[in-house]
Amino acid sequence: MKAITVSRIAPAALPLALALLAAGCQPANGPHGGGFPPPVVNTITVERRDVPVTYEYVAQTAGYREIEVRARVTGILLKRNYTEGAVVQKGQSLFTIDPEPFQAAYARAEADLAVAEARLAQARREAARLRPVLESKAVSQKELDDAVSAEQIAEAEVKSVRARVNEARLNLEYTRVESPITGTASRSVASEGTLVSGPSVLLTTVTQTDPMYVIFGIPDRDRLAIRRDVEAGRLKIPDGGRFKVTVKLADGSFYSRPGLLNFADVRVNAQTGTSEARAEIANPGKQLRAGEFARVVLAGALRPGAIVIPQRAVLESPKGKFAYIVNAESKAEPRPLEVGDWTGDGWIINAGLQPGDRVIVDGVMKIGPGAPVKVTDGAAPADGKTGKARRPSPPRSRPRRPRRHRLKRHNAGYR
Repeated sequence: MKAITVSRIAPAALPLALALLAAGCQPANGPHGGGFPPPVVNTITVERRDVPVTYEYVAQTAGYREIEVRARVTGILLKRNYTEGAVVQKGQSLFTIDPEPFQAAYARAEADLAVAEARLAQARREAARLRPVLESKAVSQKELDDAVSAEQIAEAEVKSVRARVNEARLNLEYTRVESPITGTASRSVASEGTLVSGPSVLLTTVTQTDPMYVIFGIPDRDRLAIRRDVEAGRLKIPDGGRFKVTVKLADGSFYSRPGLLNFADVRVNAQTGTSEARAEIANPGKQLRAGEFARVVLAGALRPGAIVIPQRAVLESPKGKFAYIVNAESKAEPRPLEVGDWTGDGWIINAGLQPGDRVIVDGVMKIGPGAPVKVTDGAAPADGKTGKARRPSPPRSRPRRPRRHRLKRHNAGYR
């Protein structure tokens, strides 16, 4: 009965015995402790290089000049003289206000001027007649003084009437509402027949679209970081802060013409926490339109002698970010890092690494502090274990039975 039990157990225990036998054949004092080879990792050698820096912000386009067109006189709007949305020239008539009342006022002012000039001529003749007579005592000094005063009053009256004539002429000219600049005219706010009450009524706007302004806000956090890096010598910015600006349109494409930053406000918006900045960009083809949203990329800054490592080489721990380096004993050594900004697929390292350090880039998930590693050159392992791509398993001639069936067969030996 006892022999039968042993014969039934032997097939189930055979795999375990073979594993123990194989383990016993391994050298007890293997080179890597237990006979397992060190994990294969890829490294990069740290070196300093100049790294260009770009900044990207949300922006909105605006016309170089956006002029409100308003009437200068009160009257009935008779006609619109332009096509809405079209380009208008400086001095072109956009609207016509009923000119007849102003023509009448101008004619009346001219008539008053003629009367005043006639009175002035009469006063001058009277004064000229009395001056030689005074010497012969034919008239009194008072009569001559009254004549001279009348001449002076007539001269002042002529000047006053001439001013009214000029005013009437200007009002008549203002009935022809002109465009103050060359640009694109928007839609008409007032229609024909509307009573326009002078400058209080907006008629339309004219926008100069070449060049264009691109307005955006720089977060106060970024401004402080830039100033801190500049003071520390980690960043160089263009002279005068004139960054080269490229516009990224709403569809992700880039506008073909770059511009320059020409204004940065010193004030910080209390609601948004940003300070306004503005770039000027040429727009001869009218591709940019005022009011559209875009993104701006500021280029021209440089980080001299920066250390950059791939982002995947930077790990996170409760104490902060770190990376593994390969020390002189070919072991993985964790190195705490002080990181800066991202640049492409790399991370700028402000402190923690020195030129010549070998940073582990691929294979960091297979190692720990002090673990021996084997450094290999080339691409990262495809399977995460070896430096070669894993071969696909050959197809089986027949499908493997489910595991639960094998367990039932093995357990059957214990019954």
